Amino acid sequence: MVEATITERDRKMAQKCVECYVCKKARVKQKGFFFWFVKEIDERICPFCKAYEKVYGRKASAAK
Repeated sequence: MVEATITERDRKMAQKCVECYVCKKARVKQKGFFFWFVKEIDERICPFCKAYEKVYGRKASAAK
């Protein structure tokens, strides 16, 4: 298995996901509209959520 390299750009983009109001609420509450939205839609299209998954090794909607 090839390990993906994490660049400084990936880290900056992941930080945007950490600061995102919608993603933050999804991680904290683990239910409701924001959780559904991030889990079903945002993780597929948002480059910041994709970077979060790459850097932290878990989905943007996953609890810390």
